[in-house]
Amino acid sequence: MGEEEIPDDSSPLIQHHPIRRTGNLQKAVAHIITGVIGAGVLSLAWSVAQLGWIGGPLMILVFAGTTFVSANLLSDCYTFSHPQHGNIRCSSLMDAVHFYQGETKKKVCGVLVHASLYGTTTAYIITSATSIRAILKSNCYHKEGHQAPCKYGDTEYMLLFGLVQIIMSFIPDLHNMAWVSVVAAIMSFAYSSIGLGLGIKTVIENGRIMGSLTGVPAANISDKLWLIFQAIGDVAFAYPYSVILLEIEDTLESPPPENKTMKKASMIAILITTFFYLCCGCFGYAAFGNQTPGNLLTGFGFYEPYWLIDFANACIVLHLVGGYQIFCQPIYGAVDRWCSKRYPNSGFVNNFYQMKLPWLPAFRINLFRICFRTAYVISTTGLAILFPYFNQVLGVLGALGFWPLAIYFPVEMYFVQRKIEAWSRKWIVLRTFSFICFLVSLLGLIGSLEGIISEKLS
Repeated sequence: MGEEEIPDDSSPLIQHHPIRRTGNLQKAVAHIITGVIGAGVLSLAWSVAQLGWIGGPLMILVFAGTTFVSANLLSDCYTFSHPQHGNIRCSSLMDAVHFYQGETKKKVCGVLVHASLYGTTTAYIITSATSIRAILKSNCYHKEGHQAPCKYGDTEYMLLFGLVQIIMSFIPDLHNMAWVSVVAAIMSFAYSSIGLGLGIKTVIENGRIMGSLTGVPAANISDKLWLIFQAIGDVAFAYPYSVILLEIEDTLESPPPENKTMKKASMIAILITTFFYLCCGCFGYAAFGNQTPGNLLTGFGFYEPYWLIDFANACIVLHLVGGYQIFCQPIYGAVDRWCSKRYPNSGFVNNFYQMKLPWLPAFRINLFRICFRTAYVISTTGLAILFPYFNQVLGVLGALGFWPLAIYFPVEMYFVQRKIEAWSRKWIVLRTFSFICFLVSLLGLIGSLEGIISEKLS
């Protein structure tokens, strides 16, 4: 099952190229983990340090719960029952918002989705350069001593990562990326496990658990509040994957129903990521206390064994190569579809050419895709070079995307799909849930913006 050719779609309202949906539970879990366990996991020890032993683990669990609720609501929105055209597949969050909420909200959603995807790929470039630099610094500290002035720039490594992404962008779409996600998921487990192991080792060597119930002290209450808000933004960035959930669900074969497989995949992936997040965040804070670095494996809380630090950072870079593609492919797909529809007679946009290189299988290229995807990678690389602030950038991205994309749209679409009456118990509960998440998102955004402004001015 799942090998059959799917026509342009069950409805003339959505025009996609014929695709074969062969995804399963394991592939969906791999895609989710590749998208979720990324740049965010390494900042969690710093976030726990700002929030303390009560607030830190509690926030991780709260965001895990909200992400699970959001994923369940959104999974059910994959199929839209159209009165004239029957069941229509919504292969992206924008498609779903279009059918459930109308054209205006679709445009708002489109801006937020693509800003979130664009920002995430930019953050991945920052993180990759930080990890490459950490490998060089680790070797330098090993040879010259821990007090040596081992300083390396970021720009050349961001450019190198961008070059790799231009080549990787030749992958046609998300349906051809299962192998990339599997490799990336394995890499994420590897470096998360190494960070966890080194944290446990340091706690044992210290002979005690560092940290306090209220977290890292600050000079005054306002500074402490800024740091708390920024930490909330960082945790928010570490979880939601609503922008890619329906794209992943669209790769699944049926039967069983796609929404059931997706819910199961979400539950498994969120349980795995929450376990790693709690372990990495809590053991990182337990190991370093008030000195917890912003990035566990690149902030040099750990110096030895240097080869293990090098290996972990290499795993991060490999994972981010795949993670970048998971988040940019939805943009590529949306632009390809829009341009094909807008310029149906353009050879530049629609013609494919067969190419055969030595030692490689034959593949097809499209001139428009080459130009647009190269320009996209160049623009994200340029932005990363301008704003290379890891924790603050993660906080802004998390806060911006968390409430509208992970909470508001899924809740509103669920109301339409299930025909929930206003002021019913379920309506009140979900409205309250959405409002609380909005307040949390706003606080995280304020704190992270303040952090970026302070860094830029300092």
